[in-house]
Amino acid sequence: MDNVYLDYNASTPIAPEVIEEMNPFLTDYYGNPSALHWAGNPVKEKLMNARKQVADLLHCSADEVIFTSGGSEANNLALKGYFFQNLQKGKHIITSTIEHPAILNQLPFLEQLGATVTMIAPDRYGRLSPADIESAIQPDTILITIMHSNNEVGTLQPIAEIGKIAKKHAIAFHTDASQSVGKVPINVDQLDVDMLTIAGHKLYAPKGIGALYLRKGTEIEPLIHGAGHEYGLRAGTENTLLAVGLGKACEMAKEDVNDNKLEPLTKYFWKQLREIFGNGIVLNGHEEKRLPNTLNVCFTNKIGQEILDSIPMLATSTGSACHAGNVELSPVLKEMRVPEHIGMGAIRFSLGRYTTKEEIDQVLHWFKERI
Repeated sequence: MDNVYLDYNASTPIAPEVIEEMNPFLTDYYGNPSALHWAGNPVKEKLMNARKQVADLLHCSADEVIFTSGGSEANNLALKGYFFQNLQKGKHIITSTIEHPAILNQLPFLEQLGATVTMIAPDRYGRLSPADIESAIQPDTILITIMHSNNEVGTLQPIAEIGKIAKKHAIAFHTDASQSVGKVPINVDQLDVDMLTIAGHKLYAPKGIGALYLRKGTEIEPLIHGAGHEYGLRAGTENTLLAVGLGKACEMAKEDVNDNKLEPLTKYFWKQLREIFGNGIVLNGHEEKRLPNTLNVCFTNKIGQEILDSIPMLATSTGSACHAGNVELSPVLKEMRVPEHIGMGAIRFSLGRYTTKEEIDQVLHWFKERI
């Protein structure tokens, strides 16, 4: 076995079924979906079907799905769009210290425009306290944004509990579910969210496509102004090719999200690693409330990147950066208060639809042989 890919949280391959669904849009379906003739009408129909496929996975209405260029744009549309539209209500935003940069790096920009931000820290498992979030609410709080699951350590957040708090206080609630959609069941009503972010390349669709779920009645200002595409919230001729790919990926995810085959394989991997390394390996994140495919571990007193450098056949990622001999922990591990001598050995393994037990056994062999 030459190479093994265990970096599915970074990006997934495009599913063959998705490629097959997209192929006709490179040749036959070339019309503009807004054109009212024989070339445009069938494309519009396919676009609306893709929107319904996304909606069915989230258990929402098709007209609550706004296609975007990916998770980052959806996050920006949610935060900036809601802030700009609702300035008269207040300017206070609540978030966490372990959000994705697509959330965190917007905040200084919004602060320049008058926003005030409260950031909630997690516990040592990377989990947030709903009570801490409720305590942070101020009279002018207009938005809470908390990720559904952490992309690094896999910890699932108590989104439904936070959603109830937001609803009780009449505050809009957004969750970045880029890493969760397709891995765990998502129901926007059960979560009590007003906005939710999807990134296509995290669930076997192409890069460059995503979506924002926007609950009816939640008003946001568009980031891209122009014609009335995407219900007037994202101008520009729709990328039907990629939207159809996302739709098919969501249809496939709905079929298998409740029949998760990855959790047993991830648990097997963790059990075998513990048998090899004993007390020399530590699990990051919550032991139970976690994504079924994500295994973030620390090899104590070792440097994660040096471990991966010794196994170039393995594609995965580290939780620290090494510069000229100095190790810098990821912001997430820092916020979880992981000691440096442990955190410097962090590696995130993320399994996916095409991961096999044979591949896991091969990786275990490499670790036995080289580490």
